[in-house]
Amino acid sequence: MKYVYIRDRRDLEINGRKIFVILAKSVSVQHCPEKSGIIRVNGYKQSLAIESDGNGGCRVFMYYFDNPGGMIPSWLINWAAKSGVPNFLKDMQKACEGYTAKDVKK
Repeated sequence: MKYVYIRDRRDLEINGRKIFVILAKSVSVQHCPEKSGIIRVNGYKQSLAIESDGNGGCRVFMYYFDNPGGMIPSWLINWAAKSGVPNFLKDMQKACEGYTAKDVKK
């Protein structure tokens, strides 16, 4: 599958809280035409907000929508439910645990 998307990142401060926001969505661009045999994901949207939990950790809020269109094989749906999404969340947790206060100052 191929994604053609734009992404925007903002660092916000709201009522003394630092919140890091990442927004992404699929787009159509003329210089990236669709190719035969490759699934183009035309329906993709992601919103991510990360903030400190005040105890040395962080809270992550995420909205994710992905519509590759067409028929999705049942084995792929089963893999995503059983392994893909849980592994993504574990990777996200590991990344958050490795994120330190000095990283915020960069």
